[in-house]
Amino acid sequence: MDTQKIAELDKELIRCARSINVLATLTWPDVYCAHFLETWRRKNPQLPKIQYPGIQNLKNLCDALDAICAKCDTGHPLEKHLYLTADSYRTAAELLNHIGKPKFSELSADLYGNPKDRILNTRLTHLEVAERIIQHNKNSIDALRLEEDQSQMIEPEVVADKLRAKLGPFFSGVSIEIVVDPMLSSLAAASANRIRLRGSGKFSQVNVRQLLHHEGFVHMLTAINGREQPLLASLQLGSPRTTRTQEGLATFAELITNSMDLRRLERIALRVPAIQMGLDGADFIEVFQFFLNAGQSERESFYSAARIFRGGDTRGTIVFTKDALYMRGLVSVHTFLIRAVNENRLHLLRHLFAGRFSVGDVLELEPFFENGTLKEPRFVPPWLSETQTLAAYLCYSAIQADVPTDEITFADFLARDRTIRLPKRTHPHKILS
Repeated sequence: MDTQKIAELDKELIRCARSINVLATLTWPDVYCAHFLETWRRKNPQLPKIQYPGIQNLKNLCDALDAICAKCDTGHPLEKHLYLTADSYRTAAELLNHIGKPKFSELSADLYGNPKDRILNTRLTHLEVAERIIQHNKNSIDALRLEEDQSQMIEPEVVADKLRAKLGPFFSGVSIEIVVDPMLSSLAAASANRIRLRGSGKFSQVNVRQLLHHEGFVHMLTAINGREQPLLASLQLGSPRTTRTQEGLATFAELITNSMDLRRLERIALRVPAIQMGLDGADFIEVFQFFLNAGQSERESFYSAARIFRGGDTRGTIVFTKDALYMRGLVSVHTFLIRAVNENRLHLLRHLFAGRFSVGDVLELEPFFENGTLKEPRFVPPWLSETQTLAAYLCYSAIQADVPTDEITFADFLARDRTIRLPKRTHPHKILS
């Protein structure tokens, strides 16, 4: 193994990747929300017309990434990993070069998938899983769809203080920042050094727990561990090819820590049919109305629709498909964790947090953890530290998955409970005698 070559390629990859930030480039400033809602309330909604910042030296970046790929020996697992990561950034650069054009959706699907893609080796698609979640939880969500008590909502600065109090001591010896960003359109974004919180609007108490486990104990944690890898520091990068696993891990973390609520689960699921609507030709206003009809507020509906049309065409057909991967990522990660427990390979769970990996990377690069080339994670989420309780949950969830709950009704429980076995009656003459 040529460690000097790998280190040089890794360093060059980090340099190139830092100039390609898909989400930051495609984000919509809050001013677009205010303008759209103003026209909506006047009953004359106008399709948003978004201006995106250009990326300097895009051709030079693509050439540099091509050069990295050309130098990689894909017969060696570590160099193959670098090749795949560089290639995904190359595709991301092409994506940004085709903003608003038909090829944008094609490149988005190459990076993140489509709603109708199948999940692992199953017959289920992202869209079908999302629709099942929406349908299965419809009655519960309707019953619990209460307006947030505004008196209980928290200002972004207070949320930042709460996260600092939790994450600062946890990441001992690491300098991190929690900042409020008035320009951020998503709820939050995380890197190895910083978590940014949306400055407009307020947060609920459950949002704080979600952000702690999703952004802090997964996205920030894996970036920090990846940065500390002695040979592959590029494992700190949030490359497009690892996004599915990263978001799957982060969403699973919300579930395993009881931080996921029905509203959030519904929001994640609703994005998938909304993406399909956009691909099928629905425009921004129609998708906004779809989220509004699902019970989201006007502001939340705008941001939900904006996630789908960022970088695309608000007239429809050209959309950003990233949000289709949350369902696939969650199912993939959950299934991977179950297999690791079933095959007594619990070390694979820890390896998932040693950097920003895909689940396939963890399997292919397992020998390099064994020989010390890849470093064990310095930090792991609190819920992963309780290995026995996590294993018990995964064991039971695997069994429960085989129970055909759709075929069972309350009548089945009543029928079982009402089966009464009467004792045999003794002949009355014998009693008298």
